[in-house]
Amino acid sequence: MAFYTQKLGFTFHESNNGYLIFVRDGIYVHLFPCSDPETCRNMGCYIYVTDIEKLYHEYQQLGLIHPNGPLRMMPWGLRQFAVVDNNGNIFYFADYMDTREPMPPGVEDR
Repeated sequence: MAFYTQKLGFTFHESNNGYLIFVRDGIYVHLFPCSDPETCRNMGCYIYVTDIEKLYHEYQQLGLIHPNGPLRMMPWGLRQFAVVDNNGNIFYFADYMDTREPMPPGVEDR
């Protein structure tokens, strides 16, 4: 819980038998227990945001960006970056952007 509230800036919303809900800026993240570590390692989610550069720089300052997940334009039209929580769950923060526009400073183009 501390990772989501103290690191990612979410607010704890509720818990029900290990099922946790956090909220930030109208985005709700639901987490549930997973007893099979192999299954858990293959899970992740996308969270769509509107000010991706601001959030990226906030998380970058906290050292939360995955080493292979800097902010960049993806071939499928998303700008995204990745964060992995303290249990190995991967979160992609993304927004849609017209791929014909120039990339903002500090964003890799792939």
